Amino acid sequence: MKIENVALIGMGAVGTVYGNILNNHFGNNFAVISDASRKERLLKQGFTLNGKTFHTNVLSKGDLDVKFDLLIFCVKNYQLEEAIEDVRSFIDDNTILITFLNGVTARTRIHSAYPNNKVLYGLSMKIDAQRVENGVVNTEDGEIHFGEADNTVLSPEVKAVQECFNDSGIKNIVFPDMIRMIWKKFMLNVGVNQVTAVTKAPYGKVTKIGTNLTLFREAMTEVLLIAKASNIDLREEDIEDFVTLMNNFSPSGRTSMLQDVEARRKTEVDYFAGTVIELGKKLNIPTPVNHVLYCIIKSLEELY
Repeated sequence: MKIENVALIGMGAVGTVYGNILNNHFGNNFAVISDASRKERLLKQGFTLNGKTFHTNVLSKGDLDVKFDLLIFCVKNYQLEEAIEDVRSFIDDNTILITFLNGVTARTRIHSAYPNNKVLYGLSMKIDAQRVENGVVNTEDGEIHFGEADNTVLSPEVKAVQECFNDSGIKNIVFPDMIRMIWKKFMLNVGVNQVTAVTKAPYGKVTKIGTNLTLFREAMTEVLLIAKASNIDLREEDIEDFVTLMNNFSPSGRTSMLQDVEARRKTEVDYFAGTVIELGKKLNIPTPVNHVLYCIIKSLEELY
């Protein structure tokens, strides 16, 4: 099994970084999927990364009778249902689907829409891409953590995607337990994204201000309790590892949710605190910190 062509939907900060890499490697065998209303504009203006503009194929539903070997979802969680329909004409049963979305629900939602396809878990880690007025800027491409739930033995599809990423120059790791990795990233996002969104703190102030650190830890602890009740392998030391991890980020860098708040865009709070609150209710686990963060961030959205 070899991946000969790749499509990506969602050319935000993360999508632009990986879209540029894949476009450089696959050329005409790479395409961006877009809704028809944006297609002409994207074809004309291209995509700008670190001040350099690149152009690539942009396809909309029904444009060509082409099916892709690999299709990558890079949209926001609240855009996923629309994206699932936008890519439908480019998928057959042999298409491998992978999500780079934050949170713990995206893979399930995609698999529900495409039950006959191999749908892989995926995370974008250590990337520092930010949307700016004239495109996207980044200094670190990061790495993709991906695979099936259990990768003790690699499936042919995981091996094919690994080869694709390696050949393209995308750093990647396949972890034996991807459920643990998905939930670790979720726990970090619930902490750092939401705390920075309400406090306007850059990375350098997340742990350096005592009250920020308290919120950071307590929001993540609620995720930890839910994970333990769900037999998911999260640990207390993971929280302390994330506290230490904050020192490795650019002190002036900003989370994606803080960027969304500052730009007056819709946030993914429904898929962070919203998911924590929902799961907490099902498991009878109190989630007061995430409840307050949810209310504040939803209030900020209403003020836009």
